[in-house]
Amino acid sequence: MRRRELVLVVGGAMTIAPRLWAQQKAMPVVGHLSIGSPAAFAPFVAAFRQGLSESGYVEGQNVLLVHRWAEAQYDRLPALAADLVGQNVDVIVTAGGPLPALAAKNATSTIPIVFLVGADPVAAGLVPRFSQPGGNLTGISMQLNELAPKRLELLSELVPQTKLIALLVNPNNTGSAERVIRDTQDAAAAKGIRLQILKAGTEGEIDTAFATLAQLQADTLLVNADAFFDSRREQIVALAARHAIPAIYGLREFVVAGGLVSYGPSVPDMYRRVASYAGKILNGAKPADLPVQQPTIFELVVNLGTAKALGLTIPPAILARADEVIE
Repeated sequence: MRRRELVLVVGGAMTIAPRLWAQQKAMPVVGHLSIGSPAAFAPFVAAFRQGLSESGYVEGQNVLLVHRWAEAQYDRLPALAADLVGQNVDVIVTAGGPLPALAAKNATSTIPIVFLVGADPVAAGLVPRFSQPGGNLTGISMQLNELAPKRLELLSELVPQTKLIALLVNPNNTGSAERVIRDTQDAAAAKGIRLQILKAGTEGEIDTAFATLAQLQADTLLVNADAFFDSRREQIVALAARHAIPAIYGLREFVVAGGLVSYGPSVPDMYRRVASYAGKILNGAKPADLPVQQPTIFELVVNLGTAKALGLTIPPAILARADEVIE
């Protein structure tokens, strides 16, 4: 029997008492490495637990979860990944883009890793192919970055008079940001729309980006789907309202928080799928034999209350296509 000493973190730090650990050490352990924060990602962790339970694993009964949160500090990822490896967990689940997955990949070549990324995992160097990933990694590619041109198209349809769109990206998420900038620039050029790139990798830089946005007098804003931005969604939505700018996001959670419109996959559903893969691996499956999955359904969510506050009329064609309309 392998002996492990670990800290169980659920929104904070809780050390397992020796007696309790003696009772539970036979349980498999799933390590969760995220670039996000416990509060912002709580709904996603809940969906992950649900997915595990659907696979027959209930936290505290027959599986333990160990969370490591980078709190949007990318330089912490290697140490956090190494810590999970040192805890000798049975599988590592990473979330928040390619960088947490790469940190885990660099930390171990033997512990199975299931990633949840918004970028192309092949281009990011995580796996050689989707169908047969090989090695110790597999997971879900949400295609969040690939949808950036589609979001620009929706913005131009939502505000037909748009001449200047601002694109907010996180420069710390280097590979993903560069891909999104390139693809969105091409889409904007095809429509004859000017694109202004704004960069923010800290809370203060988000405030600065919106101040610049006001100076530019941009017509609309495209917020790139990024784990750091998701952890700051309340701040971003509030600033968009303060500056009265129509904005589109990659995640429904922004619209629930008061954002105008979003287009992308259901993140809770993606977390359930990741949990399903973790369950399969705990049951003996090998990551090399599990193809990288991609979503087939994307949600268009509209907040009519926010549109009214902006003095914006949502075109009937967008309302007809919307999967969810928040009054």
